[in-house]
Amino acid sequence: MTNNLVERFINRGTLVLHHADGSEQEYGRGEPVAHVHLRSRKVLTRMMSDPEIAIGETYMEGDWWPGDGGLLAVFRLYFANADNFSDGGRLTRLARRALRGLLEMNNRLKSERNVQHHYDIDNELFQHFLDENMQYSCAYFAREDMTLDEAQRAKLAHIARKLLLKPGDKVLDIGCGWGGMALYLARHYDVEVVGLTLSNDQYAHARKKAQALGLTQRVTFLKQDYREHEGAYDAIVSVGMFEHVGRPQYQTFFDQVARLLKPDGRSLIHTIARNGAPPTDNRNWITKYIFPGGYIPSLSDIAPCVENTGMDLSDLEVWRVHYARTLAAWNERFQQQRQIFRDRLGEKFCRMWEFYLLGCEAIFRYGDLVVYHVQLAHANDVVPLSREYLYRDSDEAASPAASIEQAG
Repeated sequence: MTNNLVERFINRGTLVLHHADGSEQEYGRGEPVAHVHLRSRKVLTRMMSDPEIAIGETYMEGDWWPGDGGLLAVFRLYFANADNFSDGGRLTRLARRALRGLLEMNNRLKSERNVQHHYDIDNELFQHFLDENMQYSCAYFAREDMTLDEAQRAKLAHIARKLLLKPGDKVLDIGCGWGGMALYLARHYDVEVVGLTLSNDQYAHARKKAQALGLTQRVTFLKQDYREHEGAYDAIVSVGMFEHVGRPQYQTFFDQVARLLKPDGRSLIHTIARNGAPPTDNRNWITKYIFPGGYIPSLSDIAPCVENTGMDLSDLEVWRVHYARTLAAWNERFQQQRQIFRDRLGEKFCRMWEFYLLGCEAIFRYGDLVVYHVQLAHANDVVPLSREYLYRDSDEAASPAASIEQAG
């Protein structure tokens, strides 16, 4: 029965299974090709029983490992056959659809718990594989030869231009992370910034960094849910936070942006997005182990909520393979420090983390994920009519010679 299941799942490319007794089985034909070594035949039965969850769980537990081509080759084959893996039976699909609203119903307490599950793991872990400014979101590779640090600086500069800042502007950063964006804007644009986070570790780190840079008069960090915040802002930015909001809260999120944004204000929402229709099932390994409560939106999820606010969609930019390159760089740095984290957090954690990084790289390369830049305003004459303003002096801003001091 297991053989029949594997044959049903693999209709594009080739899967070569290597068993503990030295025997091999081959399924499918042609490219891409992936090799998987199994600790026992029982592992395959478990993997096929619930692929969306069990493939990752059995990898974490050391029950299988990749052969030629590594883990990325396994993911490439997986995404070539992704429709087969996520199908499930009719009753299963109905049950998951009924549950998805509950799983994404992120009230204030649940939102805080979900954020802390991931971002309060270990600050040192993130410092070892992120860039100098602790940017835990997609970098912008404006040139092919950019390093990760250069591409993250280019991202900061690109977003800052879209906010059309003037000295003295008041800026809100929703989901400020370790403070890199807020501190960058304060230092380079002479603006006042308020950053919101629900992570204890990020909050402590950001405040300490602001103090070290002498920016406490211009940057304020709050451990606060975006729904509770009051104020009026010339610009609102949110980078890599919208993925944690959950569909039931989308209208609330955009209503709050509209309420806090001044009549002539500008907003930029940077979010992972789906380049296709919304999924019928959001149950997967990532939401169980990495980002509980998370959901990746399609444009059709976002657009109606923006329309309901009365705000104008001033621009929509789509970044495609930039995040794949970012994740590849993160994994390379993580692998260089892997032994340190194995000693601190265990082998199972390391296998979970590399499965996460490489799996996400693969879906940005071979799947349907992209990054959206959703630029919003209350009036249609706030943002320039062409994108020319974004690229003036952009090469200089992203060059090594323009390297900024650590700001996050």
